[in-house]
Amino acid sequence: MMPELGKYAGTVLSAYGASIVLLVVLVAASWRRARKVKAALAKVENPDG
Repeated sequence: MMPELGKYAGTVLSAYGASIVLLVVLVAASWRRARKVKAALAKVENPDG
C-alpha cells in the first residue's frame, strides 16, 4: 500500500512523522489545558469545597 517515493522517501516520511508528532503534542497540550481550566472553574463555582 506504500507508494513508491523514490529519492524523496526520506523527506516525505520525515514530514509525515513531524506532522504526526506535532498533532500529538497539540492534542496533549489541549487536553492538559482543558483539565486545568476545568479544575479552576470548579474551584470558582464551589469555593467551599
